[in-house]
Amino acid sequence: MLLAIDAGNTNIVFALCDGDKIKARWRIATDPKRTADEYAVWLKQLLGLEKVKFKQVDAVIIGTVVPRALHNLSTLARRYFEVEPLIAGHGAAAWPMTLDVPEPDTLGADRGLNIIAAHAEHEGDIVVIDFGTATTFDVADYTGAYKGGVIAPGINLSLDALTGKTAQLPKIAIEKPDNDSVIGTTTHSQMLIGVYWGYVAMIEGLLDRTRQEIGRPVTVIGTGGMSALFPEGMFDAIDFDLTIKGLIMLHKQATS
Repeated sequence: MLLAIDAGNTNIVFALCDGDKIKARWRIATDPKRTADEYAVWLKQLLGLEKVKFKQVDAVIIGTVVPRALHNLSTLARRYFEVEPLIAGHGAAAWPMTLDVPEPDTLGADRGLNIIAAHAEHEGDIVVIDFGTATTFDVADYTGAYKGGVIAPGINLSLDALTGKTAQLPKIAIEKPDNDSVIGTTTHSQMLIGVYWGYVAMIEGLLDRTRQEIGRPVTVIGTGGMSALFPEGMFDAIDFDLTIKGLIMLHKQATS
């Protein structure tokens, strides 16, 4: 079985995969100081719930946007699973698609993995919007070539900045407003409107301009937990496992 590890800025997702099937997934807060031994103790219990032992995991692939987390995750693979991990975007797991950008080495692992999975599952030009710590838009043409994208502050990051840099605004949880009005009557509703509908306007505006620039029909795929918050019709598809699917596909390509 394959252990696919998606190390993001806020959380690390571990997915236990059997072929193309994701059997289980677990999430833990990203902490570059967490040791391989600590990961192993935590994973042993979770694998046990699936009746899986360390020796049954015979491959590990890691995609990370947190370089400081890579060493301990790689040590976990070598020490406890006794395998050399594949690293997304490097070595045998180098990106299989054309990176039609001037600085290809700066492409984040999660963004490359999303493009791999989205292109495999959808025809034509695609736009992947990933709602993570940052919100990213990534564009690939109908051949699968990566063309570039957008990096914007994530919705929670925007909300944290709003409440953290103001003296009297309360902390609120992001949620879809009760109605479509953009005229709030309380501080709470005004903040929610500003963050939520402001974000919707940003997404719709960037998508409109992206479509105009591409000049062909595009398929829009949302991923990341926050994608479920937004209006139906904004995306052609939502896939919460897109990054993990990319890791599975990249592992298959690297080992075939």
